[in-house]
Parts: sequence; C-alpha cells; structure tokens
Amino acid sequence: MGKKVFLIDTKGCNGCYSCQIGCKDEHVANDWTPIAKPQPEIGHFWFKLQQKVRGTVPKVKVAYTPRICMHCDNAPCMDACKHGAKYKRDDGLVIIDPVKCIGCRNCTELCPYDAIFFNEDLNIAQKCTGCAHLIDAGWKETRCTDNCPTICMRMVDEDSSEAKEFIKKAEVLKPELNTKPRVYYTGLPKKFIAGTLFDPVEDEVYIGAECSLAGAGGKYNTKTDEYGDFWFEDLPDGKFKLEFKAGGKTKVFDDLDTTAADINMGDIPL
Repeated sequence: MGKKVFLIDTKGCNGCYSCQIGCKDEHVANDWTPIAKPQPEIGHFWFKLQQKVRGTVPKVKVAYTPRICMHCDNAPCMDACKHGAKYKRDDGLVIIDPVKCIGCRNCTELCPYDAIFFNEDLNIAQKCTGCAHLIDAGWKETRCTDNCPTICMRMVDEDSSEAKEFIKKAEVLKPELNTKPRVYYTGLPKKFIAGTLFDPVEDEVYIGAECSLAGAGGKYNTKTDEYGDFWFEDLPDGKFKLEFKAGGKTKVFDDLDTTAADINMGDIPL
C-alpha cells in the first residue's frame, strides 16, 4: 500500500461545500470502529471549508481553503498521546484509536491546525481519518474528495506522477513548524492591491494606463482595463511602491503595506 497524500487546488474550489457535507454524511451516526466512532451532528468539522472575504467593496474576492487533519509525518499530537491511542498507518494516515483513547485532551491542545475535536458524549478525541475504513475496503478516494464536483481535491499515492508534479509547485500550511504535513495546496490566497484610475477633469476612467508595482522582492506590471480597474494579485506580505502613468501624468504611492490585509485603493484621480 502506497503512502497517501491530499492534493488541493484552492483556485478550483467554488465553495459548494459538497466536501464538508460528504464528511458529515459518512461519519455522523455511523460507527467505523476501530477507525472511528460516530461524529457528532454539530460542533465537529473533521472537514471544514474555510471561507475568507478579502478586500473591501467593490474590490472583493472570496477565498476558500479546505481544512482537514494534515496527517503529519512529524505530528505533535502523536507525541502528546501517552496511552497508545494515536498511530500512523503504513499508508501515512494518522488515526486516533477510539477504544484506546481515554479522553485526556492532550492532543486537542497541541494540534497546531485545530483539526482535533473532543466528543463530550463519548469522552474521546476525534478527527479526520482520511476515510481509512473506505480505503481498506478498496476505495481510491475519500468521501470529501469523491464529492468534489470540480475535482480540485484528490487523494493519491505519494509516489504517483500526479503527486510528484503537484508537490513541486505546492505548499503546506505552517511550514515553519516542520510537522511535515501530507496535505499539499496550490493557489492559497495571497494578497492583492487593486483600485480604479480616473481623470477628474474629463470625468472618465483611464483605459490602458501603465501601473508599476515594486517591493517585497519583486516587480510587477499591469494596465488598467476597460473600466479603469487595475489588479495586482498573488502578492507576498510586505511594502510596495506603486506608480501610475497615463496621459503624460504620473502619480506615486509609497509604503503600501500588504502585511495586514489586501488593499483596495478605491477611485484614484490622476
């Protein structure tokens, strides 16, 4: 059995929540011991589609990030469990044995991804199992990935050509923790700077105005569209200098800082 990885392209996600619903359908009121006891109907999200509204009206984008247990190879929760309830399978999936768990909650407190939940009724910790019971039954996908209509989520063998190509361009959540997650993402939301450039004398927007952005280790160029709008997307956190040129006029903005949030500059007269 090959080791499994999750491949998630967030830009392909349209926020339909089919993945989250699939997880609930598979685990609520279903007992898959020794892999997992039933998931509570409310309060637990072993799979959660995280939604974030970015920017301000009218320059607004919505980002969706699927969140599950990272099935880390260097999992803090594994070290936290002193009762042998946590184990990693040969296929890389991390499981909480629902019979051995004594409800000490050590793992829930140490998971840096907030992916472990506590079942008060059963007095056990619970989380995403990677649908290990289905994998053992011959399934190639989990319920969440099988439910995805845009196929932006996959569960595949780590040594497959698909996984290798995806991982080359992907990133993981909180890489600084060195937990070695087995969930890889592309298209994670970065920052943007956007606005609209207009001529206050003619009371018209500028079309095709040159827009140059420099800073945070890079230079970016674009032009205003037919609505006078400009967008600089997929920016890193940091400070930037923005310059506009149109109709023989120039305007400069210094110290635009994307560290805290995306920036909507609104209507800019030139």
